[in-house]
Amino acid sequence: MKIGFIGLGNVGGKLAGSLIRNGHDVTVRDLNPELVAEFAARGAHVAASPRELGEACDVIITCLPSPAASAAVAAGPDGFLAVMRPGQVWMEMSTTDYAEVIRLGGLVEARGALFMECPVSGGCHRADTGNIAIFAGGPREGFERVLPVLTTMGRRILHTGALGTASQLKVMTNYLCTVHLVALAEALTVCKATGLDMNTTYEAIRISSGNSFVHETESQVILNGSRDINFTMDLVSKDVGLFDRIAHEAGVPVELSPLIVRIFKESEAAFGSREFSPNVIRRYEEPLGIKVLGTGFPAEMVDDEPEEQGYEVVPRR
Repeated sequence: MKIGFIGLGNVGGKLAGSLIRNGHDVTVRDLNPELVAEFAARGAHVAASPRELGEACDVIITCLPSPAASAAVAAGPDGFLAVMRPGQVWMEMSTTDYAEVIRLGGLVEARGALFMECPVSGGCHRADTGNIAIFAGGPREGFERVLPVLTTMGRRILHTGALGTASQLKVMTNYLCTVHLVALAEALTVCKATGLDMNTTYEAIRISSGNSFVHETESQVILNGSRDINFTMDLVSKDVGLFDRIAHEAGVPVELSPLIVRIFKESEAAFGSREFSPNVIRRYEEPLGIKVLGTGFPAEMVDDEPEEQGYEVVPRR
């Protein structure tokens, strides 16, 4: 099976790396020539355009920063959609709009090919080791067909149902992650301002009912001072905006969601769209003239779990 991978950024590059590390035949495409050269040195083939990649590969994987970017590589000039053929598969691993997923899926099906949405969750450090979680939306027979590829890139694989369901669940989990991050930024700043020891504060949260995955990852890089979680303000704004739109379309009178959207839009304006997302804590630090720091925390997260073969997670019934 020849796999084409478009988008070698923070997440995509790590997913593509897992495929190469596990012996798959991979062709890559990215707008950054340095990233392309790096993957070529690791044994990947290189395509000059999305269309060329589509002509050469059985499976096309995209992992891109926005719905517009995904649409461009598929249907834009030199896009791969025009050359998709029966039996071919497009796996969209970007975090995107569920309505756009359904639209693109229709275009792919019209070519006789298979479309699956497969967004990931769990942090770049887990994407790097093949231990990330993957949601997969699309027909069950399609899921079973792409499962061997998914279990190479991820540890826990969940078939979420029809097209669109994986994207909805993905933005929901990113919304929850963001709520936790903002709450932790406030809590850590309050503890610092009241004179509490920050290393003790970290442990108090970690061993208590206040703990979360976000605390055990993002709080560490906050307290280190790097704030480097490989995710930026603009990407958070996109994801929480997508969730907020789903909520309003469903008629749910959400209250936290609009607040989170506003906090990140204001933080983007204040600190820059490409600022690391944990630096939302600057909203609370800077008015007080303090820096929330601990000692001995890592500058970036590294997954210390050994790489293991992935498996399907089956919901209880």
